[in-house]
Amino acid sequence: MHEVRTREPNRAQGVIRFEMPEDTLPQDHAARLLWRMVETLDLSEFLADAKAIEGRAGRAVTSVRMLLTLWLYAISRGIGSAREVTRLITSDDGFRWIVGDQQVGRTVVSEFRVAHEAALDKLFTDVLGVLIHKGLLSLELVAQDGTRVRAWASAPSFRGEASLEECREQAALHVKAVFADADNPELTEAQKRAREAGALDYQRRVEEALATVGELRDEGKKKPRASTTDAEARVMKMPDGGFRPAYNIQEATAGSPMGGPRTVVGVLVTNLGSDMSSITPMLDQIESRTEQLPEVLLADANHATHACIRNATQRGVTPVVAVPSRSEKPGPQGDTDPDVQAWRDRMQTDEAKKLYKARAGLCELTNAHLKHHHGTSQVLVRGLDKVKCVALLGALTANLLAHAHSLLA
Repeated sequence: MHEVRTREPNRAQGVIRFEMPEDTLPQDHAARLLWRMVETLDLSEFLADAKAIEGRAGRAVTSVRMLLTLWLYAISRGIGSAREVTRLITSDDGFRWIVGDQQVGRTVVSEFRVAHEAALDKLFTDVLGVLIHKGLLSLELVAQDGTRVRAWASAPSFRGEASLEECREQAALHVKAVFADADNPELTEAQKRAREAGALDYQRRVEEALATVGELRDEGKKKPRASTTDAEARVMKMPDGGFRPAYNIQEATAGSPMGGPRTVVGVLVTNLGSDMSSITPMLDQIESRTEQLPEVLLADANHATHACIRNATQRGVTPVVAVPSRSEKPGPQGDTDPDVQAWRDRMQTDEAKKLYKARAGLCELTNAHLKHHHGTSQVLVRGLDKVKCVALLGALTANLLAHAHSLLA
């Protein structure tokens, strides 16, 4: 009987492959869509501090358009990790198409996300301006809500002042030992620099935690504690009833109760576990970004304070805010502020109750997308400023995707 002749793989044989990245994606792919939208944006603010000027020596700056599109596409895929983005650059057609022939490391990807807060803030405002100019955004109805997002810090990293003082001593000894070992011939220069940077970074974080404990004590907090991982994170009550380190991301969303695109018009990031007193700063931000104020603002009872209701009313905004079961007491003479009383009376009407039902569909859906579809169920950065960058990127992604076809028309 004759043996069957087969073709077996030869993995020792060299192979030359020719690939054209432009041909790997269909024309309607999300990566192409985001790239075309980013091309229409003014990104000059990201290059304000760049030193690589034409005609002068120096390494060229990595493409801002590419890095921004990379993050927008990653967020649209529910990816919030720079490490994962870097991995997908080598294996996913969408990420590979965005990068093209460029080599992008994890450090560059990670630093871009958090190093341009002012530029991201301006870009977010610019997009809102374009939407208003094209008649795609109305502030007739805006809903505000906050969501608590898990911080990068762990619960055991929170320590009291006595424990932090011990950490300070240990950190100082560790820094001293690392620099004393600088002449160790068994370590490479890169390893030495990494050890020194790690020791100094931990020492800095301990000092920040001690400063935070001092501030909390001055505010009257009993037994204040702070994290040596992220001094600005706070332990908050989460939606599942548990208590974990977190940040509070507040978003204001404009839209119609009848459906259609929803637009994030304001982003506030705090380390307060409560939403109280957040309406006024949100209105300030919306007015600053759009030069307009909402006609009607929807919010749940967690946002209701008399000062915010009064401020909104006097600025011409109609607050449709649920009245908490235990509201603030009237003034010392027993009289109630007329603006506050008008709000209470309004919330008893069928019209206000019907309008209030639109709140969940506007803001809670936006918050759900932020956490579960845009890779922000846990922030992988530390500090309020960096968390704000993550929130702005998420809001920018949501707005661009919601209005993509209209913006490119």
